[in-house]
Amino acid sequence: MSHTLTATMSVSQTPDEVFAALTDVRGWWNENIIGDTAAPYDEFVFTDDSEYAGETVKAKTGIQYCRFQITEVDPGRRMVWRVVDSYLTFIEDRHEWTDTVVIFDLTATGEGTTLHFTHEGLTTESQCFEACSRGWEFYITKSLPQLITTGTGDPITKYKS
Repeated sequence: MSHTLTATMSVSQTPDEVFAALTDVRGWWNENIIGDTAAPYDEFVFTDDSEYAGETVKAKTGIQYCRFQITEVDPGRRMVWRVVDSYLTFIEDRHEWTDTVVIFDLTATGEGTTLHFTHEGLTTESQCFEACSRGWEFYITKSLPQLITTGTGDPITKYKS
């Protein structure tokens, strides 16, 4: 039986506070993000080897390039990214993420907010499932909550050559 890549975290902040942090993708996932990350139809690129603000970026994530389009924004409730194009260097199927969908669902609880993350299209049969699960698990359950609760996440940092 195939399982989709998921992760869940909860914090004591409101759904609006969690959503605001979620849209700050540079603050919790990768400082090297190029483009806008908050509104419908925004497109952004995750890269570990590019020119960014005049600086050479080399992050060594194994994701050489991944372009996302935000397809759904419901502040305080849901955000959806579609992977438009990708090039992964650590697996045979370099474009495995292309046409997958990244979903963030937020639910208000008595204690704050629970965020449920799903990377639809990545399943236990996917070549990157194990490595991608470890990565997403860290960024969703460690870095994002850290950004929400302290104001500073643990994203991939810019490397200046």
